[in-house]
Amino acid sequence: MTQAYTPPRVWTWEKANGGEWASLNRPVAGATHDKVLPVGNHPFQLYSLATPNGQKVTILLEELLAAGHAAEYDAWLIRIGEGDQFGSGFVEVNPNSKIPALMDRSGATPVRVFESGAILMHLAEKFGAFLGDPAKRPEMLSWLFWQMGSAPYLGGGFGHFYAYAPYKMEYPIDRFAMEVKRQLDVLDRHLADNRFMTGDDYTIADIAIWPWYGRTVHGESYDAGEFLDVGIYKNVIRWADEILARPAVQRGRIVNKTSGDPAQQLHERHDAGDFDTKTQDKIG
Repeated sequence: MTQAYTPPRVWTWEKANGGEWASLNRPVAGATHDKVLPVGNHPFQLYSLATPNGQKVTILLEELLAAGHAAEYDAWLIRIGEGDQFGSGFVEVNPNSKIPALMDRSGATPVRVFESGAILMHLAEKFGAFLGDPAKRPEMLSWLFWQMGSAPYLGGGFGHFYAYAPYKMEYPIDRFAMEVKRQLDVLDRHLADNRFMTGDDYTIADIAIWPWYGRTVHGESYDAGEFLDVGIYKNVIRWADEILARPAVQRGRIVNKTSGDPAQQLHERHDAGDFDTKTQDKIG
């Protein structure tokens, strides 16, 4: 950024803007091709990828199963780098073309649910689980929606300019790094006096926040741990470590994962036994 930018009177979309996702981003909605989504045998059909938003849902589903609820699910891989989210079948489930998307087929009429926070609420209310103390419901909801509003600074803002933009730009990186660190400080101060987000109850607020901010203090988000000096957020680290130690979290975080250690990639999940037999290290 060596000179000022003067916006035109009317903005027009230029595909040449660049960036890692330039070939997929566009200013219009709707399907780009016909593709019917697969349907498995379980009550819940999830179409997703193991981004932080995708991990929220698979972690909750695994937690529900571990708690004895009838939450069996098929998790189908949506490769956003290949444009699967713009297939006609996916757009029917989520007109916004973002993962995750869920079809609840447990009742007489299938129900679509999109937006990760909505999916968490739908499943938690359906099973009456991971909602915490009813007296603290407003607190839990406040933190859940805090995450939904704050995470774009990590994903849409900081992540884009720090990791994906075609070249490094000081102003937007500084701006979003400042906001990410402010959000981490909000969490750190709150968790100084609370084991989980609403006291001693582990809820969908924790499940929503951990894949974003827990992964950040563990140094996983955009390889930016040193840059963001995440080690100073001791209370967030303590909370993130405790959640990561949960077996259901360890399972849920690898569902629909396509990068990193092959032993930590389960591209699709259709049965609980898949964790033992179908990770990429076992099937190549």
